Amino acid sequence: MNLPMNQTVRPIDLEPDDGPLYVAQKKVYPQSVSGTFRRIKWGLMAFCLGVYYLLPFVRWNRGLDAPSQAVLVDLPNSRFYFFFIELWPQEVYYFTGLLIVAAITLFLMNSIGGRIWCGYLCPQTVWTDLFYAVERLVEGDRRERMKKDAARGTIKLQRFAEITLKHSIWLLIAWWTGGAWVLYFNDAPTLVKQLVTFQAPMPAYIWIMILTATTYLLAGFMREQVCVYMCPWPRIQAALTDEWALNVTYKYDRGEKRTSLKKAHDLRALGEHVGDCIDCYQCVAVCPTGIDIRDGAQLGCIQCGLCIDACDTVMKKVGRETRLIGYDNDINIQRRQAGKPEIYRIIRPRTIVYCAMIAAVGALMLYALLTRSLLDVNVLHDRNPVAVRLSDGSIRNAYTVRFLNKSGFDRVVTIDIDGPNNATVHIVGADSVTPDRPMIVLGRDQTTELRVLVTAPSEDNPEKSTPVKFRITDIGLGEAASATDNFVTP
Repeated sequence: MNLPMNQTVRPIDLEPDDGPLYVAQKKVYPQSVSGTFRRIKWGLMAFCLGVYYLLPFVRWNRGLDAPSQAVLVDLPNSRFYFFFIELWPQEVYYFTGLLIVAAITLFLMNSIGGRIWCGYLCPQTVWTDLFYAVERLVEGDRRERMKKDAARGTIKLQRFAEITLKHSIWLLIAWWTGGAWVLYFNDAPTLVKQLVTFQAPMPAYIWIMILTATTYLLAGFMREQVCVYMCPWPRIQAALTDEWALNVTYKYDRGEKRTSLKKAHDLRALGEHVGDCIDCYQCVAVCPTGIDIRDGAQLGCIQCGLCIDACDTVMKKVGRETRLIGYDNDINIQRRQAGKPEIYRIIRPRTIVYCAMIAAVGALMLYALLTRSLLDVNVLHDRNPVAVRLSDGSIRNAYTVRFLNKSGFDRVVTIDIDGPNNATVHIVGADSVTPDRPMIVLGRDQTTELRVLVTAPSEDNPEKSTPVKFRITDIGLGEAASATDNFVTP
């Protein structure tokens, strides 16, 4: 490589850098703010926490001997109850469908309003917001907390009492958060009584302690660090967004050049261009992650809109137009600079596709739920031996047949088989008044497993393998279910 005569190559410095490997956490002191988006956040927080804490106590009548809790994960009996819906382990595909709908809904929210999930509905945001509210209530707003933390060397009795009270309330909220979670896995009133009298199962106490500790640490101490460093969604969201998505944006075409209110008045008198931003830093003071939205799109912005409320408050006080910070996109900034009107495209191919996918998966799940059978049968062929030749020359195959009665009442069903010629059916350990067509009673909301023997003459069934269909029919309702296997000749 040829270099100019006056230019030399500098050697590469291979000495290790003694600097820090990561940036130390800088404590954030969010200031309280009032406005449209703050009220929305209060409302959604109250709704989300109300549902989470109170839903286990909602009752739902399912009949005699059935759980009366509206939402219950019944692990001992392998059931999931959601109001009038009862799901069995064999119907786990419904949860797959719900996860698909949830993921596509998250993509749709991102395509419309950026990280609105993070700013308003994410559990980390909701509980952190609640912990911040407790902190402000006990220790005061931003300025008071900063002054008190700066004077740590002289802790007085009042300060010690404030810290103790704050952490006590935090631990109480965290404890009830963990306690509410375990209530979804057992009858809530019964488990609460057992917990109070120290008679609850040990796993309940263990999970309450685990969830209490995680809630206390994540919402009380780690806070914005979870959003910036631990959560994968900001990275995924950045790859999914497009130029039309509405994000919390500082409208620099209006705000620049920034200057103080007094200087702005003087510069305007001299005919110089001055932006609306008066550099008050209120948008930074209220941000729960401590970023400056005026620096553009950032990983730490959770799109909560609190900086919009803070900026609007200042703009009203100085007599300027609000929404200097607002939900907008870069396209509109460029259009305003070119003197063109703003345009918004909420409905576009991306959002239409997402809505269509949600509707399709939701409709498929709804159809499967409405048309699902409450009677089912599964068949498992014996493997050792596969078939047995009896003394009279006939062939016998043995099967383990599982009958599922998902209804809330007993059923009397008949068992028929189609396939082998002149076959007979015998149920081991169950007597029937009609040996050629056995009848059995299936208990309500139960799985019944029986051993079934199918015998057929060898001369009538020369094939090595013949498909055999087990069909059960409810003699009262006529509802039927079937399962297919094979009848094998040794």
